[in-house]
Parts: sequence; structure tokens; C-alpha cells
Amino acid sequence: MDKMRQRTGTSPLHATATSFGSGLRWWRERRGFSQLDLAGAAETTQRYLSFLESGRAGPSREMILRLAAVLDLPLRQQNALLLAAGFAPAWRESRLSAPELAAVNHALDYMLIQQEPYPAFVVDRRWTLLRANTGAARLTEFLLGPPSATATEPVNLAVALVSPDALRPLIVNWEEVALYFLRGVQADAIADGTRETADLLARLLAFPGLPALSHVLSPAEPRAPVLVIHFRKGEASLRLFTTIATLGTAHDVTLQEIRVECFFPMDDATANIFRTWS
Repeated sequence: MDKMRQRTGTSPLHATATSFGSGLRWWRERRGFSQLDLAGAAETTQRYLSFLESGRAGPSREMILRLAAVLDLPLRQQNALLLAAGFAPAWRESRLSAPELAAVNHALDYMLIQQEPYPAFVVDRRWTLLRANTGAARLTEFLLGPPSATATEPVNLAVALVSPDALRPLIVNWEEVALYFLRGVQADAIADGTRETADLLARLLAFPGLPALSHVLSPAEPRAPVLVIHFRKGEASLRLFTTIATLGTAHDVTLQEIRVECFFPMDDATANIFRTWS
């Protein structure tokens, strides 16, 4: 797991003894900036930036937010930089059920309803299921049976996809789907630099029989214009593709990390099955 964190670049800000300077340097190098380039983009000097990274100078709150904007850091990582420098977080992290998120909650519910009879899921950044529509519940129950009343761990769609005890045996083109999905989680781990996302990737890669991330599918093989997930159970065959939506210009950590995944039928036979279920 430690090697996995090194490969995915877990941010040093998650170590309690780490300074603001080392965290800033880690993100600068991660984003491919030289000190001179970052200083110019943030409207400061290379000398001052060097002093920040070495700990010889302390940043202002405004400078931290300016640097974070240039580095395109997620809100959670902006808060981590602020905390490392001794400042309070700039961005709140609310529970999705909080009153101040009521309008967004209504919008999410509306999106789920509009997707009927086809499946839609709301997940967090690490694919933990937050809510789903009726179409998603019907699909899940058809494939895996009724949900367990004794389950204590939250449902994670990433784990369900790669686990041999969940969806893997039911996906005809599982290797292609798993490879695409694993690379997506790897990209998330690289982008956000958090231990939690690196841990999720390590957990997924620990399952047996996974395709190597370096594996390349033959470009000569004919494919649909989008990645199709082909489920088969008994005589039923379902071909679906997905879209993933995020909330634009979020000012809350929770909202920035939410994703809405909607499934659409790839053929008339699949569409008819979902209409019959509804």
C-alpha cells in the first residue's frame, strides 16, 4: 500500500508534521510548474516563493488562495494548505442533508427522477453511494438480488464493479470496463493527492484477476463510439453507457466532490427491458 501511495503521489499534507512549504512544493512539482512560472502566474517573485517553500517566509491567507487557484487545487486541498500554514479553512464541508444545501438536494432529486426509468446514482469522489433512483434499484436488485438488511459498510460502486462476488461475473466485457474504471480512479488519486483515494485504488488493485493498468486494448478491435457496459444474467442482456455530471463552481467541499452517474440504453432491447420493469 505504501508503494501504491508513492505511485499515486499522496500529498505530504496528510502527515501531521508536514509544513506548508513542503506541501506547496509537492503541489507545484505535481502540477509541472517551475518556481519561476508559478511565481509569475501568482503575481509574486521567485525569491519569495522559494522562501515560502523553504520555510524562511510565511504566507498570507490571500497568497495561499492565489497559489491554490493557479495550481487548480480542489477545495479540500486548499483547506489543507491553509491549515498547514496556521489559517482556518476557507471552504466549508457540509453534510449533504444540511439546510444550506437544500436547493442542491432538490436539484439532485430532480435529476434522479428525470432519469427514470433508467438508472442514476449519486456518489462521492470515492464512489460511495449516496442515493439512487428507482431505476438503479431495479437494476441492482435484478443483478444482485435484494439488498442485505444486515450490511454495515456503505455501498461502494467501485468495489462492486471489480469484486468477483458482485458485478464482475455479470459483465460480459468486464476487462475493458474494469481497465477504464481503474484508470479513472488512478487519475483521481493523482489529481487530489489524498490518502483516501490512494487507499481506494490500492483496495481495488488488490482484487485478483485485474487487468494491468499498462494493458492496452487493440485499436484494431471494433468498438462502439462510447464504452458500453454489457450486463448478462440468464437470458437477459443489458447494454448501457454512462455519463458522469459534477456540480459547477461549487463553494463547498462536499458539493465539489459529488458525482451523478446516469445510465442510458445502448439499444432498443435494453430500453424495452427498463420500460417493462417500470
